[in-house]
Amino acid sequence: MTTTTVRLTQFAHGGGCACKIPAGELEDMVRGLVGHAPPDLLVGLDDGDDAAAVRVQDGLAVLATADFFTPVVDDAYDWGRIAAANALSDIYAMGGRPVVAVNLLGWPRDVLPRELAQEVLRGGLDVGRQARCPVAGGHSIDDPEPKYGMAVTGVADPDRLLRNDAARAGQAISLTKPIGVGVLNNRHKATGEVFPEAVASMVSLNDEAAAAALAAGIEAATDVTGFGLLGHLYKLARASGLTAVVDAASVPVLAGVRESLAAGYVPGGSRRNLDWVRPHLDAAVSEDELVLLADAQTSGGLLLAGEVPGAPVIGELVPRGEAVLVVR
Repeated sequence: MTTTTVRLTQFAHGGGCACKIPAGELEDMVRGLVGHAPPDLLVGLDDGDDAAAVRVQDGLAVLATADFFTPVVDDAYDWGRIAAANALSDIYAMGGRPVVAVNLLGWPRDVLPRELAQEVLRGGLDVGRQARCPVAGGHSIDDPEPKYGMAVTGVADPDRLLRNDAARAGQAISLTKPIGVGVLNNRHKATGEVFPEAVASMVSLNDEAAAAALAAGIEAATDVTGFGLLGHLYKLARASGLTAVVDAASVPVLAGVRESLAAGYVPGGSRRNLDWVRPHLDAAVSEDELVLLADAQTSGGLLLAGEVPGAPVIGELVPRGEAVLVVR
């Protein structure tokens, strides 16, 4: 086995954020852990935000997050870049700036070459450099399934956090990256076809989007990852006591996604996402369109309660009605 012939996605049961524990199951697991926050914990488990936030002094909050997953693409270097961008996104989605990251690596050392692990780590390091965030060590284990990600610490102004529960009725809903990488990654895993546009989207940092959101005075945001656009929007609307109305035709979609969806390349996580939000959903679009809107993303864009330059408006937030999500 050589590093150029290994298909990393074949060593994992799922790929990227599609391998997350389903949202409903996860909420049941942590249900007993909420409601015990000390005063300085500004953001914890209660509303499913992207990172924890603790006030350490006036004007300064420390953010903490961790994110790792199984291979989403076969190229080891690209997988490392994608996983790093995805982990850093949790800090940006809270309106913060990453200041240090550490690697989290699980590696089947008797199965896959060590050189591949080095490429994964090199990809993560390069994205850390791009983000001006030092990558300082980490932790590794011998694992039968390859996994990689980062634990990231960031800082933010405690009065300027982007949160799930701060949206207001009348605000537009904006999205800073197209969706569909889950479908394309599923096709890549099955066929080996490479989709450069999907890789480019996943390795792209959300730093500029976060800066634009803060400059626009936006207070509510999240990033779109494993629970899909509908899943993450549901959490934001639920936490804010609102209904989110989505114009499906306005949601940007990567090239080749609809054709891949029609051919049956759908991650299991995407269907689980749709099943989770369906009881809270009023939809007037096709089932395929709903599956796409629930597609499990890896290193997706920011979902904003407000408008920023260059990000399409995909809907609006309105007072709570019978459904938390409406798709038209």
